[in-house]
Amino acid sequence: MTRTSHDTRIHADEKVPTIEIVREFDAAPERVFRAHVDKDLYQRWIGPRSLTTRVLKWEARTGGEWAFANDRDGEEIAAFYGSFHEVRDSERIVWTFTYEGEPDSVALETLTFERLDGGRTRLRVLSVVKDFETRDGMLASGMETGVDEGYDKLDELLAKEA
Repeated sequence: MTRTSHDTRIHADEKVPTIEIVREFDAAPERVFRAHVDKDLYQRWIGPRSLTTRVLKWEARTGGEWAFANDRDGEEIAAFYGSFHEVRDSERIVWTFTYEGEPDSVALETLTFERLDGGRTRLRVLSVVKDFETRDGMLASGMETGVDEGYDKLDELLAKEA
């Protein structure tokens, strides 16, 4: 497994029910953005290494829908769905993110792709949820492992396709 020098920072605001994730990648914003909107690429990197992802629906455009399921050893263990509210080429994605097991706990997420020197990208994800209980439940669910391992897999994918 390849490890990079990039740390994923996850911050839960004390005053509002949000989670901010910040991660840098050694690839241009266009490439990092593409890995978020191309269903074949997305399912290759999203989530922890112990799971596989099946994209069930993917309309990566403003107004489109998405859905995917996570499997372990051929058994579905979690499913997620949402809507693409805004897809702005290589700059920004706004989507909802809902865990099927908690349909009343919808997160509104804004992803921004910031161009850095040297052909690099800083990805910022701001997730807003309805209350602190929902936010804290997300954090306690093992989300950090999925985010860290997923972004490590994305690093590997971007390096292969360089």
